Amino acid sequence: MKMMTKATVLLLVLATAACTNPNRFGAGGAGGPGGAGGADGFGAGAGMAGSASDPRSPQFFSQTIGDRVLFVIDQSTITPEGRTILDGQAQWLLTNADYRAVIEGHADEQGTREYNLALGFRRANAVREYLVSRGVPSSRLEVTSYGKERPIEICSNESCYSQNRRAVTVLSFSAMTS
Repeated sequence: MKMMTKATVLLLVLATAACTNPNRFGAGGAGGPGGAGGADGFGAGAGMAGSASDPRSPQFFSQTIGDRVLFVIDQSTITPEGRTILDGQAQWLLTNADYRAVIEGHADEQGTREYNLALGFRRANAVREYLVSRGVPSSRLEVTSYGKERPIEICSNESCYSQNRRAVTVLSFSAMTS
């Protein structure tokens, strides 16, 4: 019986290994064309459609424009730095009309759960209103709040708190139907 179990496990491992895609890191692997070590020194993403260097890609949106704005403690007022990021987001969303966005509001761990959910909602709604004021159709924007439930930094000091007081714009593709 032990031999049958070992044979079954071995068969499952081999079957799983056979299902992997050998080109998942680009044609020719890490050092080949399209791989991580391209001749330009920037790797596979440089100039490729859908990569962080493609101005139409969600990766460009999050990495180059910025997908989040930060807030001051107990505030939902957009800072000058936040307005700069949101101006870029608005322009990107206007140029890329096939995308919708969910704006997630977040808070730091200070305060009650209920207070932080409400604060997160006010932050997300402030971002939504700003994007709408820049011409993004409100029908393409949704808001939600996670309050203090989804921190990106976990510690009890200002350096962590400041990173958790944020609104994040999450993109989703929505093919328009005729």
